[in-house]
Amino acid sequence: MESINIVWLKRDLRTQDHAPLHAAEKAGKPYRIIYIFEPSILRHPDSALRHQQFIYHSLIEMNRTLQQYERKVEIFHAEAVEVFKDLINQFEIGTVFSHQETGIEQTWLRDKEVYNYLKNEGILWKEYQRDGVVRGITNRDGWDKNWFVTMSEPTIENTFSRNSSRKTFQNAYPLADEFKKQLEDYPTFFQPAGEKNGWRYLTSFADGRGFDYNRHISKPAKSRKSGGRISPYLAWGNLSIKQAYQFVKKHENLKSNKRAFGAFLTRLKWHCHFIQKFEVECEYEHTCINRGYELLPHESDPKKLQAWKDGKTGFPMVDACMRSVIKTGWLNFRMRAMLVSFLCHHLDQDWRDGVYHLAHQFLDYEPSIHYPQFQMQAGTTGINTVRIYNPVKQSQDHDPEGEFIKKWIPELVIVPIEHIHEPWKMTELEQSFCGFQIGRDYPPPIVDLQESGKIARTKVWGHRKNQAVKDDSKRILATHTRAGRRNP
Repeated sequence: MESINIVWLKRDLRTQDHAPLHAAEKAGKPYRIIYIFEPSILRHPDSALRHQQFIYHSLIEMNRTLQQYERKVEIFHAEAVEVFKDLINQFEIGTVFSHQETGIEQTWLRDKEVYNYLKNEGILWKEYQRDGVVRGITNRDGWDKNWFVTMSEPTIENTFSRNSSRKTFQNAYPLADEFKKQLEDYPTFFQPAGEKNGWRYLTSFADGRGFDYNRHISKPAKSRKSGGRISPYLAWGNLSIKQAYQFVKKHENLKSNKRAFGAFLTRLKWHCHFIQKFEVECEYEHTCINRGYELLPHESDPKKLQAWKDGKTGFPMVDACMRSVIKTGWLNFRMRAMLVSFLCHHLDQDWRDGVYHLAHQFLDYEPSIHYPQFQMQAGTTGINTVRIYNPVKQSQDHDPEGEFIKKWIPELVIVPIEHIHEPWKMTELEQSFCGFQIGRDYPPPIVDLQESGKIARTKVWGHRKNQAVKDDSKRILATHTRAGRRNP
């Protein structure tokens, strides 16, 4: 039986700055590279076809790069333990190399199951740190300093030997034909997948596209061009944080664009900061991180929830943002925050009722960022400032001409600019002149914005005085904040 090692890919779909691939090469033993589409993970309510399509096409690109070395990523469709059982029947496996995965609780339980199985089989599983995220810490003391140290270390320049494993490989769990067909049918309005495309976006940002990064960061239309737009490539590991950080930090345009590039670099650190939160507490996915907020009641209104999901709330900026992200898989940070705030505060819905819906839409879905951010905007941490966004003001401030609104809500194309942010304020005569009617062509507002905002502020801020909230805030501050910032 041939003796080999295994490289198990997860959210690290690239060929460079890749520690497990580097370790496999250094080990001097034949190795195989695998990726597993796990049915239990695919069935989890956070999973969406667009995520799997991005993964699949990233793997296809990896295989194009590896082809010259007679290597490829073997793709399986089964539970992880079942795949390893089959591999053990075909090969004598010495070591499994992979990156640590900061994922949902289900992937953590899966990892423990795989670890125990491999241990019982006498197989070593060696995991490598992902970006600046540290496993096993109980507080943030020294975390910032260590992050900068990590980002300053050289990236790994992976080289590949020609595949020396000659045993015919039998994949007992190939992709089913129908599933494979779905994966192959990648929509053109999503950002293209893969390592090369990640570098293309990063390079174009530093070469000029990102010079207006700060000026347009909150604008839903203009940020699509001036933003980094590398979030999907970071989420699925086509790029590492270190690669992006060092590329921009060392770029010749940094000196003349310090503010824009500096803001971009800061957000790369924030990226790891939120992943670190989830690494410590994956309960963020399903439980209020401040347990005191489990006591806060919410209105349960399926009609309001569905209107939010469909982009038919009667508030143009909310609806345009929702329709845009459904179609393209991307939306800038401020508008994502506004969608969550509107759901949880103005509509008074429990954050859990909308969290998976947006997870499905984001092509750059990163659970470790998604859930902590969702709860922060929902106001359930007890330590962050509660921001109750006014969608009309956001619209007026960041899309004054209604460019973004009219692109995504064609029903409003004929509405004059002076009414585009609040079309319900048009008189019947004005609506008639335009050939437009509220209630027929576009829904009326689902709530009274001023009244719902007032109620939300009283409710959310008032609940912060609850003793259970105060008590758990101390735990959260001790766990997730730096030593000098722990006073509630």
